Amino acid sequence: MAKIFCIANQKGGVGKTTTTVNLAAGLAKVGQRVLMVDLDPQGNATMGSGVDKRKLALSVYDVLLESASVREARVQSDKLAEAGCGYDILAANRELAGAEVEMVSLERREKRLKTALAEVDGDYDFVLIDCPPSLSMLTLNGLCCANGVIVPMQCEYFALEGLADLVNTIKQVHANLNKDLAIIGLLRVMFDPRITLQQQVSDQLKARFGDKVFDTVIPRNVRLAEAPSYGVPGVVFDPSSKGAQAFVSFATEMVERIKKM
Repeated sequence: MAKIFCIANQKGGVGKTTTTVNLAAGLAKVGQRVLMVDLDPQGNATMGSGVDKRKLALSVYDVLLESASVREARVQSDKLAEAGCGYDILAANRELAGAEVEMVSLERREKRLKTALAEVDGDYDFVLIDCPPSLSMLTLNGLCCANGVIVPMQCEYFALEGLADLVNTIKQVHANLNKDLAIIGLLRVMFDPRITLQQQVSDQLKARFGDKVFDTVIPRNVRLAEAPSYGVPGVVFDPSSKGAQAFVSFATEMVERIKKM
C-alpha cells in the first residue's frame, strides 16, 4: 500500500513545492515508486517536475470532478526519467482554482482525492501531495487522504506562529475527517547555521517536538533556487550541490522512518 503524505504549511514561501519535487526525485533515486500530486492552482510543482501546465490534456481538476481517473490523468517527464529520478505526476493548472467553487455543492467533496487515489494504491510506494498555502477545499482533500503531514519550515520567529495554526488544523481534521492523520515530521529548510536566531529556533523546535524533527537539514542553496527555471528538481539539476545531497539524505531518512511506523 502507498504511503500518502501532504507537504503542508499555512505560511507561504516556506519551500513546500521545492520540498515536494525534490523529495519525490530523491525517493525515485533511491528506488521508490512515487506519485506527485499538485494541488496548487499555480502549478509550480508541475512545472518544476518538467511538465508544461499549459499543454495538459487532463489534470488533477478532472480527477477531482470525476471526469478522469488517476491512471488516465497522470503524466511523466522525459527529463526526469533520463536522470534516473522519474516519478508520475498528477499535474495542475489554473483550472484547479475553479474546482474550489464547483466542489462546494458536490457530495463527498472533501473525500474526492481519497477515492481517486484508492484505485492506484498498489502502483506506488509513496504519494506526495503539494498543498496550497491556504486551508482550502483543496488542502482539505489532501489532508483527508493522507497518512501524515510533512511540514517544511524556516527557523524564524513567524514560522513558529504559523506552525501553531497548522497543528490546530491537523487536530481538527484528525478529529472529524481522518483518524489516521498525524504530523510525520518537521523539516528545517533554507537553513543557515551562521545566523544565531535560526540556531535558536532550531533548538526550540527540537526541545518541543523531539524526534518529530527530521535529522536532515536542508541548507540555503542557490542551486535549489535555480532549478525550477530549468523545469527540473534540484536533485536532477545539480546532483552534487549541497541542497540536492541533503534532499537525497532526507529521502533515505523518510524510507527508514516509514519502516518504523
